[in-house]
Amino acid sequence: MAKPNYEFEKRQRDLAKKKKQEEKRQRKLGKKEGAADPAADPNQPPAADTSLDK
Repeated sequence: MAKPNYEFEKRQRDLAKKKKQEEKRQRKLGKKEGAADPAADPNQPPAADTSLDK
């Protein structure tokens, strides 16, 4: 009978944990960006209003 490979199992658990943490970080980042007002972003130049050009 083959003996269990505990190192492989631990590595798989660690990879799963890191993947879950990264997904959680991405969700938080997406939620934070979605809640932010795009007009209040200092990196974006103000949009020109072209509806008044007549």
